[in-house]
Amino acid sequence: MKLIKIIVFLILSINYSMAQNRPVLDIMLTNYEYPYKVSFLNFKSQNQDVKMAYMDVKPEKPNGKTVVLLHGKNFNGAYWKTTVDALTKEGFRVIVPDQIGFGKSSKPTDYQFTFQQLAQNTKAILDELKIDKIYLLGHSMGGMVATRFTLMYPETVEKLILENPIGLEDWKLVAPYTFIDKNYETELKADYESTKKYQNGFYYDNKWKPEYDEWVYLLTGWTKAPDYPKVALVNAKTSDMIFTQPVVYEFQNLNIPTLLIIGTRDRTAIGKNNVKDPAVASKMGQYQILGKETQKKIKGSKLVELDNVGHLPHIEVFDQFIKPVKEFLKP
Repeated sequence: MKLIKIIVFLILSINYSMAQNRPVLDIMLTNYEYPYKVSFLNFKSQNQDVKMAYMDVKPEKPNGKTVVLLHGKNFNGAYWKTTVDALTKEGFRVIVPDQIGFGKSSKPTDYQFTFQQLAQNTKAILDELKIDKIYLLGHSMGGMVATRFTLMYPETVEKLILENPIGLEDWKLVAPYTFIDKNYETELKADYESTKKYQNGFYYDNKWKPEYDEWVYLLTGWTKAPDYPKVALVNAKTSDMIFTQPVVYEFQNLNIPTLLIIGTRDRTAIGKNNVKDPAVASKMGQYQILGKETQKKIKGSKLVELDNVGHLPHIEVFDQFIKPVKEFLKP
């Protein structure tokens, strides 16, 4: 038993060392290669010049339909690679944006982040590409953006998929508010080890796989960059956006075919650690309940529950995730 513990420790130490020895990323990820060619839309927003990165992946045999994939808060478009591969094989054109503030897109520190603004920015890419009809898939925070986008542009979205979206409950009703300045202080302290610990516990049920390291690296590889404070402030502001702008009250207004894919082991809930009453905290982020409640709010929606799966179905159990996606998106 002692020998096994030593071996496990050595493996973890090697993995940690490898991750730490990778190049420091600049805050625009110019020294990190995405799985597909990245294009940029340059435009003016909130009286400042910004650029928004996106991948536009076209299939060999087009079926005439386009799928837009929206990333979560702790991610960027790169983590959609296997999903893009699967969908293009089915004939779909796939558009994958990095929202302003994330990935290879601009990091404006004096930007007012709202889901309306992120939805409008996403629409600007579609307008640039002259795409007027889409299927929309959003994960985590991307599910919040996708919900707001669908309500703002109902004539554009033909089908909607929400993969473990957050904002399914109003955390601010039970959790104390954390000021942006405080969030900023926390973000400045982010590092590989603490981020991996969070993801391992909240996303993967403490069952870490080497391939998960990539998403920790993309989130922390720039913490040693000289202008990382810009990223930290943007992260603090987008966390505030998520906490203060829940979409739970808007699901009842959706009126298009909608699929909910819910990993029932997920317990994501912003502010949960600040709730003093353990009984209250234990009721937050219960996705095996939230999925069912959300389905009832969205007229005619379909729910697919993935048992013992966490916050990242398309990473943790891709085959289980992609099967209902492809069935739902059949033209």
